[in-house]
Amino acid sequence: MGNRLGPKRLAGRRRMLFLFLLSLFSPALSEQIRYTIPEELASGSVVGNLAKDLGLGVRDLPTRNLRVSAEKKFFTVSTENGDLLVSDRIDREQICGKKSICVLEFEMVAEKPLNFFHITVVIQDVNDNSPIFTRNITELEISELALTGATFALESAQDSDVGVNSLQQYYLSPDPHFSLIQKENPDGSRYPELVVRAPLDREEQSCHLLVLTAVDGGEPARSCTTQIRVVVADANDNPPVFTQDMYRVSVQENLPLGSSVLRVMATDLDEGINAEITYTFINIGKAVRQLFKLDSKTGELTTGGELDFEERESYTLGVEAKDGGRHTAHCKIQIDILDENDNAPEITVDSESKHIQEDAELGTVVALIKTHDLDSGFNGEILCQLKGNFPFKIVQDTKNTYKLVTDGTLDREKTPEYNVTITATDKGKPPLSSNRSVTLKVTDVNDNPPAFHQASYVVHVAENNPPGASIMQISASDPDLGPNGHVSYSIVASDLEPRALSSYVSVSAQSGVLFAQRAFDHEQLRAFELTLQARDHGSPALSANVSLRVLVGDRNDNAPRVLYPALGPDGSALFDTVPRAAQPGYLVTKVVAVDADSGHNAWLSYHVLQASEPGLFSLGLRTGEVRTARALGDRDAARQRLLVAVRDGGQPPLSATATLLLVFADSLQEALPDLSDRPEPSDPQAELQFYLVVALALISVLFLLVVILAVALSLRRSSSPTAWRCFQTGLCSKAGPGVLPNYEEGTLPYSYNLCAATHSSKTEFKFLNIKPENTPPQDLLCNEASWLESTSDDNAQMTSNSVNLHQGSPERASNGGSAKAPAPRRVSPPLPAPEDPMGGRGRADPLLHS
Repeated sequence: MGNRLGPKRLAGRRRMLFLFLLSLFSPALSEQIRYTIPEELASGSVVGNLAKDLGLGVRDLPTRNLRVSAEKKFFTVSTENGDLLVSDRIDREQICGKKSICVLEFEMVAEKPLNFFHITVVIQDVNDNSPIFTRNITELEISELALTGATFALESAQDSDVGVNSLQQYYLSPDPHFSLIQKENPDGSRYPELVVRAPLDREEQSCHLLVLTAVDGGEPARSCTTQIRVVVADANDNPPVFTQDMYRVSVQENLPLGSSVLRVMATDLDEGINAEITYTFINIGKAVRQLFKLDSKTGELTTGGELDFEERESYTLGVEAKDGGRHTAHCKIQIDILDENDNAPEITVDSESKHIQEDAELGTVVALIKTHDLDSGFNGEILCQLKGNFPFKIVQDTKNTYKLVTDGTLDREKTPEYNVTITATDKGKPPLSSNRSVTLKVTDVNDNPPAFHQASYVVHVAENNPPGASIMQISASDPDLGPNGHVSYSIVASDLEPRALSSYVSVSAQSGVLFAQRAFDHEQLRAFELTLQARDHGSPALSANVSLRVLVGDRNDNAPRVLYPALGPDGSALFDTVPRAAQPGYLVTKVVAVDADSGHNAWLSYHVLQASEPGLFSLGLRTGEVRTARALGDRDAARQRLLVAVRDGGQPPLSATATLLLVFADSLQEALPDLSDRPEPSDPQAELQFYLVVALALISVLFLLVVILAVALSLRRSSSPTAWRCFQTGLCSKAGPGVLPNYEEGTLPYSYNLCAATHSSKTEFKFLNIKPENTPPQDLLCNEASWLESTSDDNAQMTSNSVNLHQGSPERASNGGSAKAPAPRRVSPPLPAPEDPMGGRGRADPLLHS
């Protein structure tokens, strides 16, 4: 029996095995079925003959039990003919929203054998939604100062349809003051803007009513309208201004609720309530308002719902900023939703060099790098690169292996160590990356000379400094290491004499401190220059030079020196004559002094210490000019004495004094009796001096009489009785015979000879010749008489005039009828006649010096 049934059982087992294997491999053999239908089909509408497309016979349908496997079943299968039928309302806008392509995917299950079939149904959009404005009336306030061409964003209509069935065009009711333009968002949607075509006048028309119509592109077209009420307001000079017209930001799709996306900012130049800005959304749908929240005060945009890249890839939001004066500004926010890439690349550094010579050649291998990414496809493709600017580059060896090699010159002094960051980035959207740091140390070579911190040095040293004191320190740096960076200093050149250099300055080889070897004198040496060298200890040694200029500063170590008035050879003061008719402001004389110091230390000022008649004369503080402060009175003495102090501007100040002897007289002979009169001694010491002077004068007179008698006798005996002898009378103070005075600062020296005829019974004085000071002393027959003459215009009054005294009657110089007093004369009286009991020698009474 087993033999008879064996073939049949074997055939049955083979058939069952075939059906079982067919059920196992049927998913791999199944093909994807795709249908395209419009939305909103009536229930029971035929999508397609599924049995035919799957290759199933009508008789097999009851046994195969073909059915839809989906969470929400929009379709069903007819058991009679195998047609795929619509079983529920299909609303494309509800299912796919704003996606351009709407696809429903589900599985069909068949039994006996069990099998799955993947079905794709593309839902086409139909124009079943009209554009909708969220508000029936929109009130827009525009300032009457709005310029022609100014634009104002209007509320856009929302249309749930996509493609040509979506909103396509806006129309505005005719108005001479306004027109309409349409703009397009980055996502392709359109929005209207109101344009001012003509100036607005609130007093003429304060309100404009407009009708805005939105039309889609369907067949037939659908439309909606809204009323725009434009209120013309007086205004606010400055509207808000956004920092950007378009804000663009990209965020991850898994951003937590309440996360900050960005912050819009508008500024208003107005003040007070007109500068208070309020932010609101404009031209966005209700669904978008639920996803994003805008802070009306700060302008910060945050998430209010979950963002899903698969639902929508980007959002365009309109934001309006309105100030207190109802001026508005508008901007757009473009938010791109980024898809997630799950795995970041991995970096492995198999080998790396710890040290690199700074003179390493280009292309030297530093490290080997391997990368790996768990993702596959496009998200698994990796790009390896360096993060930052380094003298290295990455060279790809194989698909996932790289070499880090040198790609530039290394300089240890600039960068002794590199912390190289290697970045591996995949090509996903958004790309994910990982970093790996490699530390590379550069070893040193001697390639840098020392460098001074300044291109040149200038040091100021006050004179009279203590010898051995430090005056400054120079410094040079060498970025090399070890002996190559150790610097020593020396002086290599100077504008001083080589032998004198060591006696002035020295430098410390180790520290670079410059020492003064002696005390400097500003009046002898005001500046000198050195060349200093810094040398490292490398092999060969490198060096650098720098110039150092030493400026010797002045100190107030020199007191003023009075040049005028000068003292006679015997130390007595000379006198100046002043016309009796001198008016107030008359220039009498000028005190001239110099100071060897410089700067403020040589700034001289003149002060009256003592005056025999206070208030009669005034003294210029800076000029030293002595002028009459008032006219000479009847009670004023003809002889006046001024003790003048000359102070410099140093701290502490130094000073010198000068005595001015002034005689009011209209001629020289008129001044002589006054000069011979001696004032009464005011104290015993002055009286003693008086008697000594009288005795000295008598001795001098007797000596002169003897000399004159001897000369007269010799002339009588000679063959030429008309011979002249000259008696030298000095009018200038000199340091000694043959020493010429040094005049500075605008004073000019003059000298003249005073000669007398010995054979005449009457004394006749004449100023014979005037010679410049450069005449050699040995060529003069008579003593020089010199004084200083100022170069200023006022000093022109002090020009010396020649005065002749003939037979005791002086020749007066005529002033040509001018109302001004004659110029002052600075003279020394001539030798007195033999009958002069005092024997005066043209000098004032010595008591005037006390």
